[in-house]
Amino acid sequence: MSYQLFKTDVLFYQRLLKATGFYTGKMDGKWGPLTDAADKAFTTESHRIAEEYGTFDIRSEGNIFSLIPKAQILARQFLDKLTSAGNDVRIISGTRTYSEQDLIYKQGRFGSKLPKVTNARGGQSNHNFGIAWDIGLFEDGHYSTLDSKYKKIANDVLADFPDLQWGGNWTSFKDYPHYQLKAVSDSVTQIRSLFEKGMPYVSEP
Repeated sequence: MSYQLFKTDVLFYQRLLKATGFYTGKMDGKWGPLTDAADKAFTTESHRIAEEYGTFDIRSEGNIFSLIPKAQILARQFLDKLTSAGNDVRIISGTRTYSEQDLIYKQGRFGSKLPKVTNARGGQSNHNFGIAWDIGLFEDGHYSTLDSKYKKIANDVLADFPDLQWGGNWTSFKDYPHYQLKAVSDSVTQIRSLFEKGMPYVSEP
């Protein structure tokens, strides 16, 4: 989900804005003056982070802007390390609303012949809380699907980012392109509860 699409799910956006300290109003799903002001503040902060930590390709930018500010900083530091080393790595997925997550969950199920890509329904993925992203490695302009390539990337970066968690370390349904900012709990259920209440779910910088 790119940042521009947040306005299609106002309640989702209000939750994210409130949990990150930008919004002080009611989480009512209505776009009013307080939501508008919070949106502008979020956008201003996102541009400030981009100016400080560097910008990347258009697709990565759209996905980075969908993350909460602390995750934006980490994602930009992460991408800078990899691209500075000569890798063509892009962030190809960022934040998803619950409804977007449900659509992805349906892939490979309910008669779909496509391969399954997630076991998480809406509200069960850290992509739903603005702290997770997926990468794509490109070689000569072509997207690589080799697990070994993504394992090497993880080996190159994880030691430098203690607040970064990698899907390749999961015990089941390993997700080698997946990275996420460490939250206050490893329980997605607890993170979801905090998110839906508009309460912080990552530690302060």
